[in-house]
Amino acid sequence: MIGRRQGFVLFICLCLIAPSTSTGQTRDTLSESSSLFTARDLLLIGGFVAGATVVRPFDIRIAHELRGQRPQSNGILHAGATGFRLFGNPGAFLTGAALYAIGRVDGQRRTEQLGLHAFEAQLFTHLSVGLVKAVVGRARPLADIDNSVNFGFMRGLKDDRYRSMPSGHTASAFALASVVSSETVRWWPHSRWTIGTIVYGAAGLTGISRMYTNDHWASDVLIGGAIGTIVGIKTFKYTHSHPDNWADRKLLRAGVQISNDRTLAPILAVTRR
Repeated sequence: MIGRRQGFVLFICLCLIAPSTSTGQTRDTLSESSSLFTARDLLLIGGFVAGATVVRPFDIRIAHELRGQRPQSNGILHAGATGFRLFGNPGAFLTGAALYAIGRVDGQRRTEQLGLHAFEAQLFTHLSVGLVKAVVGRARPLADIDNSVNFGFMRGLKDDRYRSMPSGHTASAFALASVVSSETVRWWPHSRWTIGTIVYGAAGLTGISRMYTNDHWASDVLIGGAIGTIVGIKTFKYTHSHPDNWADRKLLRAGVQISNDRTLAPILAVTRR
């Protein structure tokens, strides 16, 4: 039987991962211009909004459960929380930069492109998260674990204790997950459930680690996951429907070329001499 505390953790995992994995696989649109936002995006946004709405009344209870003596005295949970916190930040940034560097040095378009787009998604995610944090000014659980509705307009500009919503580490992890899963499913269509589950699962655990350390409420994690997933998917979709965009033209060593039908097509590798 699953205990009450384990049930709460399982519930949060499902809320974090379920809305993202099924929607984060975007088809490649390399040479085709398409709408950046579609009706399908409403399903993704609606899934996260519904999850945050359901979880928000339980913010305080979940925080107390995770701060209980039993989970806090567990060495494995402590180590895992530290590892997944680092995965969210700076790990997501470093992963994008490393993939880009490896692809550029080795002349592999796919790896280079994956790294660049992952890094771009991180930049857009951090800008979005920083803006929301500053405007919303929500107090972190560590400031007052019994008050989850402590908001203050623009208060997040002055004090990190009031930068709880959304979770930046979670947003970064989900941005990386959405780009990685979207890019790799183009290369290996059958990898949808393997790679997608791994990267989104790691992102979900990153969110749980932020609740475990009393830095964020459960609803902060869901909003962070929403921002990261949406930004990652839109970064992927835009760059592939506009392969002549400035960043790809200037920063991808393999670059793009004009095909016989006058459309832009990627050069997947550079031949070394």
